[in-house]
Amino acid sequence: MSRSAYVTDLRTLQGECTANYLRLTRLLGDLEAGESREVELVNQGRRLGALCLKVQERAPYTSIIRVSQRGVLDAVIDAPRMRVHLYHDVRMAEVTDFQRQRHFDGRYRYPNARMHQPDEKLQLNRFLGEWLDHGLAHGHSLDLPELP
Repeated sequence: MSRSAYVTDLRTLQGECTANYLRLTRLLGDLEAGESREVELVNQGRRLGALCLKVQERAPYTSIIRVSQRGVLDAVIDAPRMRVHLYHDVRMAEVTDFQRQRHFDGRYRYPNARMHQPDEKLQLNRFLGEWLDHGLAHGHSLDLPELP
């Protein structure tokens, strides 16, 4: 059985990046460089942690956002964290750093030494979208009253 090589699905990747831009701009509001927002994650009245967003840099065409999470298991597991570049001119957001690993290719041969999936870049951006959707659906921010 021969396996065909993975082909990057640019349309799907661009769709994820566009949707993530909209999610992030909704969560960030008008935060400036150096400012942060924490979105408390609550389930049935129990506080589960917080989605933390920090604007590291803000320029007319790009912004760099640090996305991380604080939670009840911080002493046990390494909480997810990533750096996301927002490209304002094309209204897209792209994960550029995840758990201190940088520069993800659009496609990887599999298997590989770092055990990246063939579509690692798409999966990271999809994970960001699910993470942000969860924050929008189940989060509460004291300074952003339109969140539930």
